[in-house]
Amino acid sequence: MQLNIYVDGASWGNPGPAAIGAVIKDGKQKELASISQYIGEATNNQAEYRAVIAALKEAVRFKAAAVTLYLDSELVARQLAGSYRVKNLFLFPLYKEATELCKKFDNLSIVHIGHDGNVEAHNLAKAALKKFKKQRA
Repeated sequence: MQLNIYVDGASWGNPGPAAIGAVIKDGKQKELASISQYIGEATNNQAEYRAVIAALKEAVRFKAAAVTLYLDSELVARQLAGSYRVKNLFLFPLYKEATELCKKFDNLSIVHIGHDGNVEAHNLAKAALKKFKKQRA
């Protein structure tokens, strides 16, 4: 099974209240699952990694052989692809967890896409932040 996974993390402040969004689609772009979750206080990069981790854990449940992971975070995409080193001590444990999950798939591609190509995941992350804000009001 081929999965296309779109992920995004968002935070208000850096760090600040943060949330993740992800959309998992099959090879024909039919939506199979989505994630929209408040994660507490985090930086934007931590939220991006948490979105990747949550989405890959969900993908494992589908027993996918091939995964294409779409991210609008250039930093996270390049770190996962191995072209950037992870220097931030707070990101390193998240990077390690994400790379271990990546190994669970026979074929995994990481694609950096612009914000315009990641609207669904972005909207899911923002929706979780808005829900959190409403609950606190």
